Amino acid sequence: MSKVKIIGQTVPHMPWQACTKPGNGAPVWRYSENPIIGRNPSKEVARIFNSAVIPYGDAFIGVFRAEQTNGVPYIYLGRSKDAIHWGFDEEKIQFVNEAGEACMPVYAYDPRLVKIEDTYYMMWCQDFYGASIGMAKTTDFQTFVRLENPFLPFNRNAVLFPRKINGNFVMLSRPSDSGHTPFGDIFISESPDLVYWGRHRHVMGKSSEWWEMLKIGGGAAPIETSEGWLLFYHGVTGTCNGYVYSIGGAILDIENPSVVKYRCENFLLTPEEWYEERGFVPNVTFPCATIHDAETGRIAIYYGAADTYVGLAFTTVDAVTDYIKEHSVTREADTEIGIR
Repeated sequence: MSKVKIIGQTVPHMPWQACTKPGNGAPVWRYSENPIIGRNPSKEVARIFNSAVIPYGDAFIGVFRAEQTNGVPYIYLGRSKDAIHWGFDEEKIQFVNEAGEACMPVYAYDPRLVKIEDTYYMMWCQDFYGASIGMAKTTDFQTFVRLENPFLPFNRNAVLFPRKINGNFVMLSRPSDSGHTPFGDIFISESPDLVYWGRHRHVMGKSSEWWEMLKIGGGAAPIETSEGWLLFYHGVTGTCNGYVYSIGGAILDIENPSVVKYRCENFLLTPEEWYEERGFVPNVTFPCATIHDAETGRIAIYYGAADTYVGLAFTTVDAVTDYIKEHSVTREADTEIGIR
């Protein structure tokens, strides 16, 4: 039993591998058989990465960023019995509007997936006369209904919290620009109906730590715990050979998640293995989802690697929470309510 409690469902059949190769620092270890999704995974798809998965019945389902062989990214549906070995639909997800009419985005990438009450919500980055956030909902993973775009361009990295807070839906996002953004902080917004969004608050920005000194952005959907919302996010630094994406960790206040309680000064995972360092975009570890078990406290982290593969890493809520708290450095912009 964990001393830190995950608030949520039990997933006794979640993927798990005990740590056999301790890392140099954080208690997060890679799956020994990584990458779990390699190149050319299905017909007319060259690469799958930066994708989100979720328990579904006695198995698992996911929405996957698939770079088609024509270079256009779309979202494909995948299914798995063990959340490691995946099969994918041959056709991209077909979105419709509220009237049931076809309503496809120009392109779609970096999806997240979360269940709130009896509905599954998907968020992704798309074109809305500039980079912006797209959303859809489903109850059966057969019909995907587009929702209103929550924000104006330019914005990316949308992540919904897995429950309403004070009666409202709550979303993290990272306002940006139209290009490969060289800046960015994480903000939070609320909505009573997933149409009208407001109460925008700053959560946290880049720091002076080398691995996140350029920009940061949301990652996996926050995990509700007895310590607060456990957030795995990405931090970016610039080098003479391009950007490097690492995975960081923070704990947000449970009722006021614009307030950062703890923020780890060290990365939890950074590119070190061949499939993270070498690929279409080298030196990327980009978290998009977790599967976690409330009974054991186990956490599986799914991350995109080098914009080419999907990797899997593991930790426990006790170990990662203790590490974040032990190495926490917060600043005024982190701990304030986020209004100026």
